[in-house]
Amino acid sequence: MWRSYTRCTDGVIFVVDSCKEERLEEAKLELLKIYKSQGPIHTPILVLANKQDLPLALDVSKIELLLGMKELGPGAAWHIQPTCGVTGEGLDEGIEKLHQLILQRRKQGKGPATKSGMSIQPTGNTKSKAVRKVQRSNSHHF
Repeated sequence: MWRSYTRCTDGVIFVVDSCKEERLEEAKLELLKIYKSQGPIHTPILVLANKQDLPLALDVSKIELLLGMKELGPGAAWHIQPTCGVTGEGLDEGIEKLHQLILQRRKQGKGPATKSGMSIQPTGNTKSKAVRKVQRSNSHHF
């Protein structure tokens, strides 16, 4: 069913709750379904790791591991962005990164990214730009 939602799509935004480790397995399965439903054409994926302002929030590297982002393969274009939906922190940076991934895919002249076409790793693993940690708050939203 995901194919009908992702056909002719330039990018996918996938939001996860950084405080609910037990739900990340389910999120991983859905993310893999979305990715595999695209066949050989894969659009860039932006994962918004929401609720990063809360004390129990998992860090980006743990979320990357639990979502199995490396399982998407070397041709996958993706980025995990720490965010806080309440304050909006990280949202602009995440959308900008998704925009860059889309432009890079188009610049390669391949249309949608293919498995052998791109190898983009999350900003958290590169030295070109530091990921700014979302400021913790004392609020506890559920």
